[in-house]
Amino acid sequence: MEPAETLTVESETIACDGGNGPLGHPRVYLNMEGKGHIDCPYCGRRYVLAEGAVSSGH
Repeated sequence: MEPAETLTVESETIACDGGNGPLGHPRVYLNMEGKGHIDCPYCGRRYVLAEGAVSSGH
């Protein structure tokens, strides 16, 4: 199944709220954990780490 939308981001940790204001979903924080991408379990958006972005590993 294709993701609903693909967004390129600069950080491995992102927050997703569905992007539709009150019609979105609860804000969730997602961590790619070195995989380079993650899908939101609520809305299906795919977040892809930008090429050359520095991992925020601790």
